[in-house]
Amino acid sequence: MADQTHVLFVEDDDVIREATQLALERDGFAVTAMPDGLSGLEAFRADRPDIALLDVMVPGLDGVSLCRRIRDESTVPVIMLSARADSIDVVLGLEAGADDYVTKPFDGAVLVARIRAVLRRFGHAGGGDRGDAGSAADTGGVLVFGELEVDTEGMEVRRAGRPVALTPTEMRLLLEFSSAPGTVLSRDKLLERVWDYGWGGDTRVVDVHVHRLRTKIGQDRIETVRGFGYKLKA
Repeated sequence: MADQTHVLFVEDDDVIREATQLALERDGFAVTAMPDGLSGLEAFRADRPDIALLDVMVPGLDGVSLCRRIRDESTVPVIMLSARADSIDVVLGLEAGADDYVTKPFDGAVLVARIRAVLRRFGHAGGGDRGDAGSAADTGGVLVFGELEVDTEGMEVRRAGRPVALTPTEMRLLLEFSSAPGTVLSRDKLLERVWDYGWGGDTRVVDVHVHRLRTKIGQDRIETVRGFGYKLKA
């Protein structure tokens, strides 16, 4: 597994679990597949995978709760799998710390594309360094916005002098905003730049991450421009 990207896949449906595992392995991934949340958590702690795919509705410990447990311990990327695109579980999963979601039933090629897009954002190239947020702008130095300081080289954020813990996706989002303070960035543009979507995506992913980012850097630091998107107050 050392030279392969290691995927933790938690899914209680035997057919979906086995078929998806085979499909991912054919694409070169090493897969640990578990049927429930508790065994998934044990596997995560034992193996420290490069990415986790979590079905929302699994027994023992549901996918949303499992995502929270993982996020308490790691910044490893998490993709939630949901049976309904309009389900509240999608938002709950994102609020729990997931980086993206895929709606079931899914095409294997689409799932692989989404996995690779997430891994590129996190600096993986088939098992690369975990938790690398990448860089939104090659500006160097520390950017200051009121009490908010963004170190674009050290990938650190401080608010009123205190460190702020961000997930890699939240960091990339903040880097996009801080590279163009005062400029309105549309949800579609953020999906393209932060989530690496070369196709239309669900803007709820952006909205939930902006909400999470606001709770950490200050509710009034990122302004909503209705009908257009968001901007960072300079």
